[in-house]
Amino acid sequence: MKETLDAYQYWPYEGRPKIDWPGGARVAFWVAPNIEYYEIDPPANPHRKAWPHPHPSVPGYGIRDYGNRVGHQRQMALLDKYGIRGSVSLSVALCEHHPDIITMCRERNWEFFSHGIYNTRYTYGLSEAQEREMIRDGIESIHRHTGQACAGYLAPALSHSEHTLDLFAEVGQELFGEDAGIYTCDLFHDDQPTPIRLRSGLRFLSVPYSLEMNDTIVFAVNKVEPRHYLTMLKRHFDRLYAEGAESGTVMCIPTHSYQVSCPHRIKAFEEALEYITGHSDVWIATGREIARHYLDNHFDTASQDIAARAEG
Repeated sequence: MKETLDAYQYWPYEGRPKIDWPGGARVAFWVAPNIEYYEIDPPANPHRKAWPHPHPSVPGYGIRDYGNRVGHQRQMALLDKYGIRGSVSLSVALCEHHPDIITMCRERNWEFFSHGIYNTRYTYGLSEAQEREMIRDGIESIHRHTGQACAGYLAPALSHSEHTLDLFAEVGQELFGEDAGIYTCDLFHDDQPTPIRLRSGLRFLSVPYSLEMNDTIVFAVNKVEPRHYLTMLKRHFDRLYAEGAESGTVMCIPTHSYQVSCPHRIKAFEEALEYITGHSDVWIATGREIARHYLDNHFDTASQDIAARAEG
């Protein structure tokens, strides 16, 4: 029985090589809108039900459809206001179902990374060959519809296999070289980017993506009120900002337009964005930009430090 994930080694926070962000920023800040597509009657998966209700699950489907019909435009206008380019965690089927949303994001030069094909189809139970094909389909579809080489991955509905990270890096870099397949959002284990071990030896990293600040976890799981979500976001930022004076940190706000964009919640999100972007030494970036900067400037030094500590 395995006791740890093979993807990374224990690497304590204290004493790591310093991270320098562009312009001397303390915090690299990014927003990851999850723009998802849910099927009302998806193929059954024996490992997980797509909906808690019997078919048809109208309440669950309806609120998610609200996110694409109404909430996305509301969130996009807010990110425009504060000069934030979203890094879209994309259910790739949305390219076919709602191409107008893709067009709006492309017009703003937002990043697109893969969140699987549908958020009602999971990695659980797939063979390695089937998962490879799903990942390839997502990467190729993003390129076909947006012109972007897909750099990042968040598994559909956070479903994984032992091979997910290996496959994403292998397929992405096979198709597009080091422009694709370079980072994951799936590990949730750190406040700084970290090198990830792959069977292929390809250069690959984890970019922090916070489940604690994820609006679905906050509102639907932890039942937090919007005003307290604002307090959480500010406190989360304040701690990372203070620690970032010594070595750069990363703050991500993962969002869903059927959650944070509801009329009674959007104001709290807006006040958090105003607070965070009001600091001059914050780098407002995309996931790809954070990953690229780290790979080019810090990855090798970090990898050497991890290896030295393991030997010591």
